[in-house]
Amino acid sequence: MSDTPFGFGLPPEEPESGDEGKKKDPAGGGQGSGGQGGNPFGANPFGFGVPGMGGQGGADNPFAAMFGNLNPQDLGAAFQQLGQMLSYEGGPVNWDMAKQIARQVVAQGTADGTKDASVGPAEKAAVEEAVRLADLWLDQVTSLPSGAGTAVAWSRAEWVEATLPAWKQLVDPVAERVGAAMGDVLPEEMQAMAGPLIGMMRSMGGAMFGQQIGQAVGVLAGEVVGSTDVGLPLGPAGKAALLPLNIEAFGKDLGVPADEVRLYLALREAAHQRLFAHVPWLRSHLFGAVEGYARGIKVDTSKLEEAVGQLDPTHPEQLQEALQQGMFQPEDTPEQKAALARLETALALVEGWVDAVVHEAAKSRLTSADALRETLRRRRATGGPAEQTFATLIGLELRPRRLRDAARLWASLTDARGVDGRDGLWEHPDMLPTATDLDDPDGFVHREHMDFSELDKMLGEAAKGDSDGSRDGDDEK
Repeated sequence: MSDTPFGFGLPPEEPESGDEGKKKDPAGGGQGSGGQGGNPFGANPFGFGVPGMGGQGGADNPFAAMFGNLNPQDLGAAFQQLGQMLSYEGGPVNWDMAKQIARQVVAQGTADGTKDASVGPAEKAAVEEAVRLADLWLDQVTSLPSGAGTAVAWSRAEWVEATLPAWKQLVDPVAERVGAAMGDVLPEEMQAMAGPLIGMMRSMGGAMFGQQIGQAVGVLAGEVVGSTDVGLPLGPAGKAALLPLNIEAFGKDLGVPADEVRLYLALREAAHQRLFAHVPWLRSHLFGAVEGYARGIKVDTSKLEEAVGQLDPTHPEQLQEALQQGMFQPEDTPEQKAALARLETALALVEGWVDAVVHEAAKSRLTSADALRETLRRRRATGGPAEQTFATLIGLELRPRRLRDAARLWASLTDARGVDGRDGLWEHPDMLPTATDLDDPDGFVHREHMDFSELDKMLGEAAKGDSDGSRDGDDEK
């Protein structure tokens, strides 16, 4: 048995100059590589590094891809991170690591070089005023009262902190399936003997999920403009939140005055808050639809088996690569198709309602209303890199594919039944249009209008009959 843990040897002597070390061991082999002639962690183990560590390293440094330059401070931090990964015993996702990675990504700034910054008093006041005015305008186009108890202006880091509980609710069901599958792919006769290995695999799986979720959340924090950009209530209930830094970046090349951009986005945020505050079943309905879809996801065990078959302490990146490529496929069953249709329809109805009421409120007040509406529709339809990452990780795209159909339906309902009749459909999920109804919005509006009239007529006649029957009985007495 080797005297060095996991087969790693210690570097012979760290030279004063990195160049000198390269000349001594140009191939990156020898003891410094654990005697294997290469990097025991592979090209990019675990998929992350420690921010602030310089250099690329490559094969010249057995820890370079993950650990940066081998100075004592960096090496200590890297081993601490590795220890956290292997010792994790929590749920299916290491959310402490996810938060840490997300905060690191935010601190690095976006691709255009924009760095996160604390929100100043002037920006906070501008957001509060925009939400206040947005609520006044929305009062005239919807029967749902304000749902924003407070208006807050967040930095990107504050958005990460505030939305992680919602991401946990979304991702944990899928990650749980992967955690279970990691043990199931081992032959049954080996599972009893492989307890420590399974435990290590699950710890690593939780850490890898945490790293990737953290990366995606961190990137998304540089794109979002509020707490409801993906159509789900990601922030605390009753808080209308906007991100001034991202709103500025969003409106930079639109040729629209900054105050109009802010106000239009405040209208959308405030409209979402009204729905989630005053339709009590909606939040659980949306998250329940995501969970229902997740229960029907099938893990591609062939990819997982291949990764597990090659898994050893010196090559953990196999499992990471399998996660990055996506291992999830929806079951081709009626239940799974129904769950997907229910989720996509719910997202489309939420986004379509918001689109319709915001346009009604803004079209006569903001000269750029039409342009901003189209820009946001396209933004939601295509999604960004972070949303695509989540699609890979959880096998689901949180995008309202039928936003335009739903917006037309809500507009038709407004014309046919008025604001109260339109918003009254949110009283119960069974009253809402289905995916089939989105194919024929006008048919739904007409049919529902006639059905409600017939129902009122039938109830009236029944009440009258009961009253007449009571009088007849009294006369007989």
